[in-house]
Amino acid sequence: MTEIDWASMADTADKVARSIAASWPIVEKDDVKQEILMACYEQRTALEPHAENQGFLWGFCKMIGQQYASRERDARDVNDEQYYYTPTEARLALASFIYSDEEIGQMMGRRDDLLGCRITDNLVSARLDADKALDRLPKDQRERAMRRYVFGIPCEGDTERKAANRAVDMLARQMNRDLRSHRV
Repeated sequence: MTEIDWASMADTADKVARSIAASWPIVEKDDVKQEILMACYEQRTALEPHAENQGFLWGFCKMIGQQYASRERDARDVNDEQYYYTPTEARLALASFIYSDEEIGQMMGRRDDLLGCRITDNLVSARLDADKALDRLPKDQRERAMRRYVFGIPCEGDTERKAANRAVDMLARQMNRDLRSHRV
């Protein structure tokens, strides 16, 4: 087993971090590099068999850097004081897809009481945002979300249920990204 050349790894991490920071304005190059090197150190026993494979190491560094940038973006989205869709709201928007826009319009204001509204104009905008975001999801994630939350097809097992939940989480993140891309 070959030991990792940490000087070469630091150089690779620096190049990857520069690339990621250029395409993800939410992060700084030095922060990405530090995150990459920390992950490389923590995973050194798994990386040592691939120490000579620069392509593998580059890919590993890129994956870690993108995961860090994505976490930072999601944290900013939650804390930026702009509206933030939760996965529950994304599920509700998906569940409303069984109704046409006209049916939703006719339902607004009906069965409301002093404690709350069943259907609000927020649902209408959430439907629009969810519809747009669904088109941007990978096909398998889109199909999972539609099967479970629009068509109401029950999950066959725990694995399928978790996959459907991950799909709706991904949908909520995409809805939030789309919201922010219009406001920037």
